[in-house]
Amino acid sequence: MQADPGFYGPLQYSTAWMWCGAAVLALVAGWYVFVFATTRPPARSTAGRAHSRSALTDLPGLKAAYLQRIRDVEQEAAAGNLDARAAHQQVSLLLRGFVRDATGVDATRMTHQDLARHPLPAAAHVIEALYPAEFGPGPLPSVAASAAKASEAVRAWN
Repeated sequence: MQADPGFYGPLQYSTAWMWCGAAVLALVAGWYVFVFATTRPPARSTAGRAHSRSALTDLPGLKAAYLQRIRDVEQEAAAGNLDARAAHQQVSLLLRGFVRDATGVDATRMTHQDLARHPLPAAAHVIEALYPAEFGPGPLPSVAASAAKASEAVRAWN
């Protein structure tokens, strides 16, 4: 016989709540695994690296393509379709693009000092010679002379 008829003992939680909590924890853990797996940089296999380097080793074809592009810029400047400063900038960009495609080093965003610190002194020398024509306030050298320097650097690349 109970002394106080209004007193009830604690009720037990239903096992359904335990399984709901476990499911929520599993969903959170699964979400972290999903986010981690999908945001990692892709793994590069050695076969993929060898293939990408073999595509860059067609140096004669690469040289011919960039020499033609440099000649095109020189001809556009000679025809008056491109002003001298823009032509010098195009020649510099083409030389930097050639270095990027030949070596894999993104030279398009490097200064001539960065290029000199990197093992690319031939390109750094030509880029340094092109700086006054690209950015200097003084009289501009001829586009033909700058194109000849860039073309010689491309031809001498090995």
